[in-house]
Amino acid sequence: MKTTLSPVLFAKAIADDTRQKIMSECCCCSLSVNEIVEKVGVSQPTVSHHLAILRDAGLVDVREEGKQTFYTLNQECVAVCCGQLMLKFAPEEKATALVLKVVSN
Repeated sequence: MKTTLSPVLFAKAIADDTRQKIMSECCCCSLSVNEIVEKVGVSQPTVSHHLAILRDAGLVDVREEGKQTFYTLNQECVAVCCGQLMLKFAPEEKATALVLKVVSN
């Protein structure tokens, strides 16, 4: 995991709608590229391109199984990066309380 990923690089990696869809689909499960293509509804080359960006950012874990490659969202990296964003841009207790309020609703 890349815990040194800067908040700006993290934000750039998740800024794309397709990457966000891929991250959502890979959350809590392991999917092959073909499964991601089916779920997200874009071409295999497009999915592979976005997976490479997410992989380089450390936002997905990769597991090789024979000729297949499976991807899972790296929730630890997402949590660390979101925490870094909070510390850098909203370090006050009010911001933390607001996030907790929104998440609990």
